[in-house]
Amino acid sequence: MAVAASETYAGPTWLQRNRMIVTPILFLLPGLLFFGLYVIIPIFQSFNISLYRWDGLGEATYIGLANYQELLTDRNFEISLWNNVRWLALYLLAIPLGLGIALFLNQTVTGIRVYKSMFFFPFVLSQVVVGLVFSWFYLPREGLLNGVLTLFGMEPINVLGDPDLATYGIIAAGLWPQTAYCMILYLTGLNAVDPEQVEAGRLDGAKGWKMLWYVILPQLKPATFIAFVVTIIGALRSFDLISIMTNGGPFGSTRVLSFYMFEKALSEFGFRMGYGSAIAVVLFLIMLVFIGYFLWQMWYDEREARR
Repeated sequence: MAVAASETYAGPTWLQRNRMIVTPILFLLPGLLFFGLYVIIPIFQSFNISLYRWDGLGEATYIGLANYQELLTDRNFEISLWNNVRWLALYLLAIPLGLGIALFLNQTVTGIRVYKSMFFFPFVLSQVVVGLVFSWFYLPREGLLNGVLTLFGMEPINVLGDPDLATYGIIAAGLWPQTAYCMILYLTGLNAVDPEQVEAGRLDGAKGWKMLWYVILPQLKPATFIAFVVTIIGALRSFDLISIMTNGGPFGSTRVLSFYMFEKALSEFGFRMGYGSAIAVVLFLIMLVFIGYFLWQMWYDEREARR
């Protein structure tokens, strides 16, 4: 009986032989399906719609690249694009600010838990709440900012009412929670710093800025990488604060590409789905450049680490 059973055994099935490959795929499959359905397919749909003149309800008319040609002469698009550049340049200040705060909070000082709670607090706030708080902070008469300026004998300023200052005022509001996010990333990274390398650096005479530059920062490279990616994406897709604080004003001076896309495609002044999709495509391509670079850099670093 035992011999007959062994002769009929055909060995492990294909599924048993490949379970280490099949099992992860089965777990990933639902997420990949949702990602494809709600991210990948809409991206291609946006490319397609950008080639049409369409109000979202009636019949769409194919116009080729006319929407993109109109973008080249659209003054509002130019303002939105330059505002995105300002957001991108100034938003990166959150990274060194977050690093500085993390280095301070990583010390052993009296009341450090209170300080950590204070700096962590902006991270848990909604962008809508942040926008409202800073709108009250910037009020021309009752706001805390002008109260402090008046206290020091300076003239009050209307930050959100001045086309030259409004964008910078909104960026300052966005830096508050973004700095808290970068701080959390660096605090996590500092907990993983190798104390033996720090001690070796001290024995070699490294301290202060040299210790930070040659010993600490190289070990914080993964945290810095994530901070750059998240901060750049956050700067390029900024919408909430602008909608809450100025609604694109004054005189359209605080528009960014995401907000201008909303105005053209979905607001009461727009319903130009094709033109809005063209703006979305431009924004997507800009983000794709940064994301592609960071992915390549991550792959390159992993390849070098394996050598």
